[in-house]
Amino acid sequence: MNKCRLLLVSTALSAVSFTVSPAGAQGVVAPEQPAEDAAADAGTIIVTGVRGAPRTVAESPAPIDVVGAEKLQATGSAEFGEALSKLLPSLNFGATNAGVFSIGRPVTNRGLSPAYTLVLVNGKRRHNGAFLNNSPTDTSGANPVDIDLIPTSAIDRIEVLKDSAAAQYGTDAIAGVINIQLAKKEGLSGDFTYGTLYDANGDPDSWKGTIRYGTKIGDNGGFLTISGDIRKRGGAWWNLAATDTNLYGLPAGRTIDQVVATSGLTRAQVEANVAAANARNAQWNRDGAHNGDPQVKAFNLSYNAELPVTENVTLYSFGTYGERDAQIGNNFRRPNSTANFTAQFPDGYYPLNNIEENDFQFVGGLRGTLAGWDYDISSSFGRNYSHQFSKLSVRPSLGPTGPTQWPNLANFEFRQWTHNVDLHRSVDIGLARPLEISVGGEYRLDRFRTFAGDPLAYQPATYTFKPGDQQYDWNVGRIASPVVQGAIVLSPADEADISRKVYAGYVDLGIYPTDAWYIGAAIRAEHYDDGSGSPIGLKLNSRYEVTPTLAIRGTVGTGFRAPSLTQIGYAQTDGRTSSFFNPATGQTELRPTVAKLVTADSTVGQLLGAKPLKAEKTWNAGLGFVFTPAPSLSITLDGYYIRIRDRVERTGRLFGPGISAILAANGLSDIEQAEYFINAADTETKGFDLVADYSRNLGDLGKIGLTLAFNYSKTEVTDVVATPSQLFAANGTSLLGAGSVFFGGDKIGELEVLQPRTKLVSTVNWQKGIFGLSVTATRYGKYTQRTAAGDDRYFGAKIITDASLSAKVTDFATLSVGATNLFDVRPETNGPGNPQTGQGYYGPSPFNPAGGYYYGRIALAF
Repeated sequence: MNKCRLLLVSTALSAVSFTVSPAGAQGVVAPEQPAEDAAADAGTIIVTGVRGAPRTVAESPAPIDVVGAEKLQATGSAEFGEALSKLLPSLNFGATNAGVFSIGRPVTNRGLSPAYTLVLVNGKRRHNGAFLNNSPTDTSGANPVDIDLIPTSAIDRIEVLKDSAAAQYGTDAIAGVINIQLAKKEGLSGDFTYGTLYDANGDPDSWKGTIRYGTKIGDNGGFLTISGDIRKRGGAWWNLAATDTNLYGLPAGRTIDQVVATSGLTRAQVEANVAAANARNAQWNRDGAHNGDPQVKAFNLSYNAELPVTENVTLYSFGTYGERDAQIGNNFRRPNSTANFTAQFPDGYYPLNNIEENDFQFVGGLRGTLAGWDYDISSSFGRNYSHQFSKLSVRPSLGPTGPTQWPNLANFEFRQWTHNVDLHRSVDIGLARPLEISVGGEYRLDRFRTFAGDPLAYQPATYTFKPGDQQYDWNVGRIASPVVQGAIVLSPADEADISRKVYAGYVDLGIYPTDAWYIGAAIRAEHYDDGSGSPIGLKLNSRYEVTPTLAIRGTVGTGFRAPSLTQIGYAQTDGRTSSFFNPATGQTELRPTVAKLVTADSTVGQLLGAKPLKAEKTWNAGLGFVFTPAPSLSITLDGYYIRIRDRVERTGRLFGPGISAILAANGLSDIEQAEYFINAADTETKGFDLVADYSRNLGDLGKIGLTLAFNYSKTEVTDVVATPSQLFAANGTSLLGAGSVFFGGDKIGELEVLQPRTKLVSTVNWQKGIFGLSVTATRYGKYTQRTAAGDDRYFGAKIITDASLSAKVTDFATLSVGATNLFDVRPETNGPGNPQTGQGYYGPSPFNPAGGYYYGRIALAF
């Protein structure tokens, strides 16, 4: 977008004071956090990580952050995950800007992937998504919760437990817990945000509208709150210009003599074609890829309700429903490639991935008191379903008359049905405070299924280019690309239908030997009926108040994570790009390829050395202190250690003549590479979180709140799986070709150095009268993208500044203008990119590389 357009948009935004939801990570903004609340979170009553008597944040024996809805919205980010990562230093937002999986943008916690953070809504487990992780920052294949399918208008606050809680909540709670508390407020409120990216191709604009209505039910505390969000994000991209401009000319690897021998043209004709094609190349605008922010059209709905039916019994229910349609761009298919026919696309084409997704979860339960016990009985069912198709793509192996649209390529579904019984009572045993006893049980049924697409997309097909198929006949005699371009395709052989039942029970005790000393202990036993194991998790934590202003807290515990069903059963054929070392340039680059992800129980998987996945086992410890020298100042420092054994990761891409022979012998002659999931490594993660909040009344100058939050996290790989014997020939030589490594430096680097080890978030909130100002500066530390070939790529530290200004112009209306990434900061262009497309050079950024986003907003509340 040119600067003139930006000026016009900015002027319009100021005039109407409408706001914007970011194109890829931008979004809804609310009135700034009141300055006097900057240090008030320490007194918020929490429900996460503790059972029994209510506790405040400051009293919690484990580190916990509370993020109110106003803070979340004031980040200017429409995507929930990115907004949360802007507020909490231990979280990083995984920008995924290429391919089918780019609508899923994972949030890492303490340097660990989303698979290690449990997500709850109103204290109940949120179901997972059907998509597996396959981003530049996480290729582990787990299917995390997609928190962007929860309407932000429904949220009252988020409690983030920064401590392993597997012994309390079960698998997934190794790095911590995110507990989303839905709103219960009366009244009608809503907002509309509109904004644009500063400099992007495609459609840089986006908008979002939200509404919420809450009302009482009866006179005994019953309520019903209904919320909804609707948004559109434009499909935008910001890749570098392609440096390889050979669009129409003689393809690399072909010679004039080869073309003469196969096309029937004379040398003079071929030489004339070379000259004509080169002249056309010079006219190309070098737009080589439309990878970036996918176009998204989505809406999310939710309700939250409670109804007391007697003095001791309350019925409750809540749920969400959402739909999301996405259109994702891809690398340009050139007219002179083996993926194009002149009759269909004379000037090449950009394949499209299209996704239709629906998601819901409904929870119902009752809670009350019976025989001295507080009880909570609930049942929850959630489902995520994704249909993949393409409005524009080609399977070249079907020839020049093959379809250019594909109504069905692949389908994914994940279901989760969870039942819980939780009991609690306080018993006076003569100590300073009563003994808190909590017991409970859980039964969960998980199911993951995939469904094959159109047979034309996967059935064997081969086509050899003929004279007249392409304008200059460069590729006559060559084999056309075998796959639907840019797509994930599932065949009947890839289909998965796997499920498991999980049974769990826990006991959680809390005692106060003195008023100043709390000790908590938890034990949880689980059984997985699919053979993943029957683990027992333990946790011991304590908090001691040294003085009224200083407390020490610590925790030790064990954990367990069963392999995700996606890691166990997912298989696919992938016709996209992969990293290769180019001897001509001496650098790792991206290039198109055809790869097969196989399962451990498949014939090909076993021939390549795959084994059934084992459960991961963890051990964690933490130590910290809480310092509140004044009501307006709070400081916390918490160190942590997390050890994980047998982490499930994806192998490197396996290729070479020996691998090709195995694939061809099993009917996969079109496949160039293979990969699978393995128990790859043991790791240790060490770090600390430092958070300081301060607020002050400045008199006539207003009120100010300051927050400084810092995270340091370092993961080290302590052991790596050996290359299996199946990948060696009888004489001991490797079956892997040059550049192929079973689990090499690139995969180890993904665990160790791909995430910044440091992150600093500093926020200033100021308020005076009707005006509010919020400014946040986030410094992301340096990070490294390792490659299998060893030509590692380095990215320096960057500071991202967000700002918003609001004015409460009436009792019910607030106008805002703001910017995320105010100064349009981008990552360095050091990544292993593709000279033909210009894509990949920004690398695996921990923040959205889209650059600056500027918005306006109007919010109404009655």
